[in-house]
Amino acid sequence: MNWQALALSIKLAVIVSGALLVIGMPIAYWIAYSRWRWKFLVESVVALPMVLPPTVLGFYLLVGMGPRSPVGRLWLRVFGHTLSFTFEGLVLASLIYSLPFAVQPFAAAFRSVDRQLMNASATLGVSRLRTFARVIVPLSYAGIVTGLVLSFAHTLGEFGVVLMVGGNIPGVTRTVSIDIYDQVQSLNYAVANQTALLLLAVSFVTLSVVYAVNRKVWVL
Repeated sequence: MNWQALALSIKLAVIVSGALLVIGMPIAYWIAYSRWRWKFLVESVVALPMVLPPTVLGFYLLVGMGPRSPVGRLWLRVFGHTLSFTFEGLVLASLIYSLPFAVQPFAAAFRSVDRQLMNASATLGVSRLRTFARVIVPLSYAGIVTGLVLSFAHTLGEFGVVLMVGGNIPGVTRTVSIDIYDQVQSLNYAVANQTALLLLAVSFVTLSVVYAVNRKVWVL
């Protein structure tokens, strides 16, 4: 088993899921409570990575990170190298690819919070930020955990976008899913099977955590 690729994948998944917690919650809050009539357009953009083929999304991300794009030129000017085929590029691509897996559970959880509790908090003069932190977040923990776990697992196992944006550079962009592909291409089925079984176990544990949290199986 390629432990370097596994460690890189876990590092990527941890960074992405943590970043999505920070980025996704404000987006989910706006989606849950905004009354803008064209809100569905924003929801469609957020959900787009769920239906786009990974190669299509990866291609446009690769173009968007290239040295001819505004983002690519800015990154090249500041850091002295291109954003594509780097770990940082993988993080950015994974954030976009896994965004709906965090935002949608967050938004669904926020919508389920009783509006009367929020109105009572506003009546008492509590700011929206404190209401969010002390009322909405505690009552939405199941959806927040679901979004975190799903985005972590989705990032851990992604293949197409990672391959398009990062390539296959050992220690830099070679994730565990790409390593499985390499092992199969090299006819090392035993090694590929070991790694695939590990990802299968992780996926099962992930789904078990999500269902356990949502159904509160620990409550008698």
